[in-house]
Amino acid sequence: MRGRAAQDVLSAQELQIARLAAEGLSNREIGQRLFLSPRTIGSHLYRIFPKLDITSRSQLADRLGRS
Repeated sequence: MRGRAAQDVLSAQELQIARLAAEGLSNREIGQRLFLSPRTIGSHLYRIFPKLDITSRSQLADRLGRS
């Protein structure tokens, strides 16, 4: 996965959520922007992390920056 860009492995909505989380927004704030529940955002992030080969929100910005 390391050589593949995030855009290649994430759906458009997953990529949008990952970018907002990388900016430091909470699940609640992301949910308000995208009209989704905070639980739905959490569920998306739970599926995004393994796709990007990361384990925490703090790694998102670095991983998306290299994409």
